[in-house]
Amino acid sequence: MAQPRDDRLVLDMLTGYWKAQALYVAAKLGIADLVKDGPRTSEDLAKATGTHAPSLFRLLRALASTGLFSQDDKDRFGLTPQSECLYTGPGSKRSLAIMNGEEHYFAWGELLYSVQTGKKAFDHFYGKPVFDFLSEHPEKATLFDEAMTGIHGAETQPMLSAYDFSGIGTLIDVGGGNGSLLCAVLKQFPTMKGIVYDLPGVVARARDSIREAGMADRCQTIAGSFFEKVPGGGDAYLMRHIIHDWTDDQCRQILGNFHRAMTPAARLLIVESVIPSGNQPFFGKFLDLTMLVIPGGKERTAEEYRNLLASAGFVLTRIVPSATEISVIEAKKQT
Repeated sequence: MAQPRDDRLVLDMLTGYWKAQALYVAAKLGIADLVKDGPRTSEDLAKATGTHAPSLFRLLRALASTGLFSQDDKDRFGLTPQSECLYTGPGSKRSLAIMNGEEHYFAWGELLYSVQTGKKAFDHFYGKPVFDFLSEHPEKATLFDEAMTGIHGAETQPMLSAYDFSGIGTLIDVGGGNGSLLCAVLKQFPTMKGIVYDLPGVVARARDSIREAGMADRCQTIAGSFFEKVPGGGDAYLMRHIIHDWTDDQCRQILGNFHRAMTPAARLLIVESVIPSGNQPFFGKFLDLTMLVIPGGKERTAEEYRNLLASAGFVLTRIVPSATEISVIEAKKQT
């Protein structure tokens, strides 16, 4: 049965970037941190942030209408449960809001270019691939790490609840970023050892996270590129939100390096969204557009993963869904 026309839905989509950019500005200014101890007026907040008080009032009034902040009868702005997501600290969405409001926002402005050409809008706008851009801007790379932890951190416990990691002696997290995922796994499995494998600049940041997590005696870092090689010696190899960054040809190159490094008994664990069939809402379908626009990769269906893995000498053994949208895609080398 056809759905009825809903102009409000279309209008909300058309103006979606209004809310996204308003949220970005509030995150950039650190408004949630400033009102953490109680409501404050826009004049007071303007002094703290170096902004124009009447304009800041208009911004916060608009955000209060969405429930992100609250506005009282004295025109003071305070927190709501939603604005707590913007506190600075672990699990925060603040860095994600800033990243999305800056380089991602401008790249998404070139979505038409990507749809017309199949090429990356990020490269078109910035003149270089996103990971090259991050390597040249350390402050952006740190923000990226924080943003990924903020958006993907909530997936960690559901992943651990869904997939049985017991029995793994050494787990190698390839493209492991700041090491937060691997440290979370190691905390739950005290006999396991781990390795974070990533680019030199990335593992330098990961060492601090590993030390702060108290895992320096069980977790080491190795610098390198998964396009060149992958370390041997793992009982299982983990990649979370790595494969979706790359084209099929690039994935085959990456997976080929895994194939050479892995023993027949080792497991390959790919943690990604698996696109379902049908028209139901699924965040991964819009995340797929981000992959098109920014790194140039894609989200994939179960069949696409099966075929991709087979083309690199692996067999997909099972897909384990979690309580979130991500699944653990398990594979082994073909015999």
